[in-house]
Amino acid sequence: MTQVLNTPPDRRGLPGWVPDAARHYVSHVEMGQPIRALARSAECHASTILRQIRRLETRRDDPLVDDALDLLGQVSRFETHPMQEPAAMNDTSPPMMPDDETLKSEAQRILRRLCETGALLAVAAEMDKAVVVRGGPDGAQTRTAVVDRCVAQAMALNGWIASDGEGRILRYHITAAGRHALEEMLGQGAQDGFAEAQTSFAPAPPLPEGARQKTARRLRYTLAESPLAALARRRDAKGAPFLSDSLVQAGERLREDFELAQMGESVTQNWDRFL
Repeated sequence: MTQVLNTPPDRRGLPGWVPDAARHYVSHVEMGQPIRALARSAECHASTILRQIRRLETRRDDPLVDDALDLLGQVSRFETHPMQEPAAMNDTSPPMMPDDETLKSEAQRILRRLCETGALLAVAAEMDKAVVVRGGPDGAQTRTAVVDRCVAQAMALNGWIASDGEGRILRYHITAAGRHALEEMLGQGAQDGFAEAQTSFAPAPPLPEGARQKTARRLRYTLAESPLAALARRRDAKGAPFLSDSLVQAGERLREDFELAQMGESVTQNWDRFL
């Protein structure tokens, strides 16, 4: 499993989320460094570096992975020779890539939407944005999120999403590695202070005689769907949908705008009990 968002950036200025295999691929293919030199630097056998390079070469059939590797090569060449290739980049500014914080926040938002039942990420070749859509029981498609193409490239390079096939519009689904990365990011957020208090491992005190144990109410929806999707499944007394498709789409657009605007209440440590 590739550990991302924790790898320190190398001397070529690549972001920390870039996997080691991609760094070795760019260093060998784009910068011409020998495989044995990369193996000595990584303290591994040369065959390990060779397998990483061959594996990434086979993944270049994926347009997002291919574009991500091209972009990493441009960044590496720009950091090494910032004034030698202005024509290839139209200016002397470095190519735009998401930093670690941007990728982490955007990946949490998009991967959560991709965990919903019937959700996929649609990417068109000529578009700068990728769209997350969710299929309904009647075949209707509901847009649930929009993300920059560079963020989708980073997620594909890390193996968090994978394409289902070929065509003018590519469809990506979340992988097991993507679900694992989402769990790690959500768990790391709780450790960084998003959790209000640590859970005590001490046994609960015994209840008084005759008292009834209060059980926590079970949620009717999980990470695999949004609360609006759970509400849309309900039917009225005549069997008609409780919410129409237009209302569901309007609600999803409102939720998407709300998340992008970051208008939610900030979750920090509750100091009331300390005061």
